[in-house]
Amino acid sequence: MTTTNEITEAPARLDYARTVPKVFRVMIALDAAAREGVDPSLVELVQMRTSQLNGCAYCLDMHTKDARKAGETDERIYLLPVWQEAPAGVYSARERAALALAEEIARIGGGVSDAVYARAAAHFEEAELAQLISVCFTINAWNRINVATRKSPGTV
Repeated sequence: MTTTNEITEAPARLDYARTVPKVFRVMIALDAAAREGVDPSLVELVQMRTSQLNGCAYCLDMHTKDARKAGETDERIYLLPVWQEAPAGVYSARERAALALAEEIARIGGGVSDAVYARAAAHFEEAELAQLISVCFTINAWNRINVATRKSPGTV
């Protein structure tokens, strides 16, 4: 019998990289291209926040570890789910604009509002904004692949 405190792990469904290697290689290349010219710390924040919203434990685990290796602080990682309520000095205005954009892209149902887009455009040059949007749609794609295939955290 399962109690409310027990965690049951659902079995993985398929090995995506092995099953569709050509698609997987293209995704790796897309991910690398999307990151070009974007601050690596910002990329990790956006990827962690998007993975939180999409319920992708695999990506959240991986990008949290990557962020720590890159020097990200525990405070910023812990406060990421509530970044809007975090004290002013925790995230820069630029990071907050990127996180707001990432959230609206992840929750695409209502589209990206003019206010959020304008806020991001005020902090990023056009080419960098396009790269940031690319990071957002790429992590959303990874989240969907890993949730659909039940990729298990910690298997990087």
